[in-house]
Amino acid sequence: MKKFILSLIVFTTAAASAFAGGILTNTNQSILFLKNPARDAAIGLDGVYSNPAGVAFMNEGFHIAFNWQYAHQTRTITSTNPVFALGKKNNGQSVKEFEGVADAPIIPSLQAAYNTGNWSIQANISVPGGGGACEFGDGLGSFESVVGSIANQLQPLGAQGYDMDGFMRGRQYYFGFQFGAAYKIDPHLSVYGGLRLLYGDATYKAKISNIQVKTEGGYVDFADFLQGAATTVNNGLDLVNAAIAQYETMGAPVPAELTAKQVQLEGTRHNLNNLQKYAQGVNLLCNQTSLGLAPIIGVDYKTGRFNFAAKYEFKTQVRMKNESTVNEASEIAAVNKFRDGEEVNEDVPALLTIGAQWSPIDDVRVNLGWHHYFDKQADWYNNTQDLLDHNSNEFLVGAEWDVTDRLNVSCGGQLTRYGLTDQYMNDMSFVVNSYSMGLGFSYKVQPNVTLSAAYFQTMYDKYHRNDYPAEGVSDTFTRTNRVLGIGCQVDF
Repeated sequence: MKKFILSLIVFTTAAASAFAGGILTNTNQSILFLKNPARDAAIGLDGVYSNPAGVAFMNEGFHIAFNWQYAHQTRTITSTNPVFALGKKNNGQSVKEFEGVADAPIIPSLQAAYNTGNWSIQANISVPGGGGACEFGDGLGSFESVVGSIANQLQPLGAQGYDMDGFMRGRQYYFGFQFGAAYKIDPHLSVYGGLRLLYGDATYKAKISNIQVKTEGGYVDFADFLQGAATTVNNGLDLVNAAIAQYETMGAPVPAELTAKQVQLEGTRHNLNNLQKYAQGVNLLCNQTSLGLAPIIGVDYKTGRFNFAAKYEFKTQVRMKNESTVNEASEIAAVNKFRDGEEVNEDVPALLTIGAQWSPIDDVRVNLGWHHYFDKQADWYNNTQDLLDHNSNEFLVGAEWDVTDRLNVSCGGQLTRYGLTDQYMNDMSFVVNSYSMGLGFSYKVQPNVTLSAAYFQTMYDKYHRNDYPAEGVSDTFTRTNRVLGIGCQVDF
C-alpha cells in the first residue's frame, strides 16, 4: 500500500530542461549556437555566454544582440503493466502510451559587451534552465498504475476494473542574469571573471479525478464503492468477532482459520481506511521559487590560425521554496518534497567547457568542443544524483563559412551522453541520450547590423527500463525537440 500511495503523490520536474545541454542546464543561449553549437572557442558576441574571455578580442565599442527562440518538444513514455488491462479506456491492453507536449513560444536572451582598451565589460540575460511547460493530458503511467493496482487489490470485494482521468503539468523557468569582465593580457591571451544570479520559478499540478470501479452492476463512483466495501468488511468482521467470542466464552480453542479470517478482514479494513483519503481523487498544486549565485571564470588563447578557450561555471546552490497544498508531513519522506514551506535541493551542476577553433583559410572556421557537467557533485532531492552512473558529457563539432562580406552560413552537431540508470529514470522526470544538428545563416543588412536565423533539432535514443520484471512492469522513454530562432546584433 505504501508503494501505491508513494507513486500516487510523488510527481516531480516534468518540465525540466527542454533544450540543449545537461540535465538542468540550457546551453542554447543564442541563434549563433543554433547555427553551430560548437561555440566554445568562437570569437563573437554570443561568447558572453559560451566563451566570455574571447569577447575581449572583438572590436572596441558597444555590442548588443537580442535572440528569440521557439521550441517544441514531446516526451513519450510507453508503459507496460498488467493492471492497465483492467482500465475502461485501455481495451484490455497492458501497454499504454503517455505523451507530454512542451511548448516554449518565447525564449529570449540578451548579450551585451562594451570593449575599451584591454577591457570587455559584459552582461547576459537568458534562461539557462527550464524554459517551458510540459503537459500530460492523460496523466502518467505511474499515476494510472496506482489506480489499476488498487482495483486489482479490491477484486475480492467485487472490483472488476477501473476508470479514471489523469492530468500532469509542470512549468519551470530559471532566469539567469550574468555580469562580468574580460581582460586582454596581451594580443594572444585573455581571462574572464563573472557572476550569474539565478532565479528559479516553477509550478507543478497533478490531478487524478473521476475514479470509478467496475462491478457486476456497472461502473460506480470510487467513494461509493469504498463505502459499500467498508460496510461489507465491517459486517463480516462483526460476524467473525462474534464467533471468536463464542469459542472464548466456552473456553474452547479458536480455530486457526477463524483467526486468520479475522486478521485478513482487519487488514482489508485498514487498507480501505487508507484509501478513503483518495476517494475524491487527487488534486495537488505546488509553486516553487529560489535564488542562486555562482562564479564563472574563463580563458582564451590565440595563436596563428588557432584559438583555444575554456570556461568553468561553479555549482549553483538552489533551494526551491514550496508554496503547496500539501500542508502536513507524511510518513513517506518523498512526499515531503511538496510540503508547504519545504526547501527542495535542486543544484545546477558545475560545468566545464573546452573548445578549439581552426581557420584553414580566412573565410572558413572549424570548431570543436567538449562539455562536462559535474552532476554527481551536485545536491539534488533525496540524493538522486547518486543514482547516476557517471557525469554528463557533450561532444560538439561545427563549421562556418563567410560566403561574402555580408553572408555567413554555418552548421554543426552535438552528441550528449548522460550517466543514466534504471534507478534514476522515472516517468515524471527523465532525459535520454541524444544527438543534435543545427544550421543557419547570418546576414549584414547594414555594416553594423546583422540578422541571423537558424533551425536546431535533437534526435533522442530510447531508454528501456524494467521496473519489476517478475511482474511484467516496464517503461520505454524517448523525446523529440525542435527549435527555431532569429536574432539581431548591433555594433556601435
